[in-house]
Amino acid sequence: MTTYHTVMMKPQDKVAVALSQIPAGTTLTVSSQGKELEVTLLETIEFGHKFAVVPMEAGDDIIKYGEVIGAATRSIRRGEHVHIHNLEGKRGRGDRHEAI
Repeated sequence: MTTYHTVMMKPQDKVAVALSQIPAGTTLTVSSQGKELEVTLLETIEFGHKFAVVPMEAGDDIIKYGEVIGAATRSIRRGEHVHIHNLEGKRGRGDRHEAI
């Protein structure tokens, strides 16, 4: 049985990061500060990429390492890859001048 490692820094995080490529269908236990979540990956997650540890709806804040990194552009299922196809960044945008 292969062991895969992930990082979820804060219990309020909505995503975790894969520390190696993890195949679709793998069930992981992701933990942070005593909070444990079981997640089955819906697709292969590449090294350094994020996956959802909780379901999210369009417009929900996406939290990584305890910080808001963007918003979901559509519904995201637990175990789904989170990247530019379903996440819109909120920081460093020159085309929007709203407070974050």
